[in-house]
Amino acid sequence: MEFDRKLILEDGTEYYGYGFGANVQKVCEIVFNTSMVGYQEIVSDPSYTDQAVVFSYPLIGNYGITGEDFESRLFGPSAIIVKDINDNPSNFRWAKTLPELMEENGVPGISGIDTRKLVRSIRDLGSRRCIIADAGMTSEQGVEIIKSIVVPYDAVRRVSCTKKWYSRTSNPHYNVVAIDCGMKTNIVRMLNRNRCNVTIVPYNTGAEEILALNPDGVFISNGPGDPQDVPEVIATLKELKGKLPMFGICLGHQLIALSYGANTYKLKFGHRGGNHPVRDVRTGKIEITSQNHSYAVDEKSLEGTGLKVSHINILDNTVEGLYSDENKVFSVQYHPESCPGPQDSSYLFDRFTELMKGGKADA
Repeated sequence: MEFDRKLILEDGTEYYGYGFGANVQKVCEIVFNTSMVGYQEIVSDPSYTDQAVVFSYPLIGNYGITGEDFESRLFGPSAIIVKDINDNPSNFRWAKTLPELMEENGVPGISGIDTRKLVRSIRDLGSRRCIIADAGMTSEQGVEIIKSIVVPYDAVRRVSCTKKWYSRTSNPHYNVVAIDCGMKTNIVRMLNRNRCNVTIVPYNTGAEEILALNPDGVFISNGPGDPQDVPEVIATLKELKGKLPMFGICLGHQLIALSYGANTYKLKFGHRGGNHPVRDVRTGKIEITSQNHSYAVDEKSLEGTGLKVSHINILDNTVEGLYSDENKVFSVQYHPESCPGPQDSSYLFDRFTELMKGGKADA
């Protein structure tokens, strides 16, 4: 069968393949994910907004799409790149195929690509912008289009909820306000499981409005893009500092660091996948974590902020966790709700409830 689609990188590199999903042209940032399972959770993660995800695992789509397994109401990535796509799932739970879901959401895909070569290119040369287009487009045309498209900086605004909503649980002990920067559903489930009623608010909700909800603690969610593009959340966290226990995950971790005066920087190709070893520097325990981020906290910039490092990535020594006992604040760069261990990191939700327990008069 003749190739009908093409992937062109901003440096002019070309990869031919076969189209699936929506037959549209997209310009986005190319990244890779090393997970062996969980493609539905990946494609419904808002943190992938404006990105084309390359799956390093060769076969994707083999167990279909199930209604109960979505991580958000959104389709996260702008494009999907795989070696082989399966549109005939073998799973009693499946309700639709991945290509069908992509077509419904206007997301293009390309298969038949040597994803090993492509992942190695991203690893060696870093993440770059790319375009998925018809096979007839020349490399020069593709690069010109990529250059002409302005990089968006409003990803969090596009994925955050627009009004507050609630997720209550039976016999609640705590009330949590969660700042939605692109939050995954399983985070809410984990908070509910820890006997927390959760009020989810838009990313630009101010500190005064949050305090008016009388929460026992504040959670700051994951989300897409550069944390410095979300000054509204940084300003809110500065005002909440020391007033309530706070827990941040992924982008929330970076936003807490920025609110304390630390800096962040972009990684060469980011961390994405369910197999990243992280060490708790206080206990020596190794956790197998799931990650999805392009930015990291600059460890040198933490000096004088009052934040201390709690976790380190064993692969590249990047900061994976922060805490301030004085302010009852902590955060992690990875996703404890993804449970790749599968229970290595669930204790973090227990830690959050312990901090809130310490602040309640009737505890």
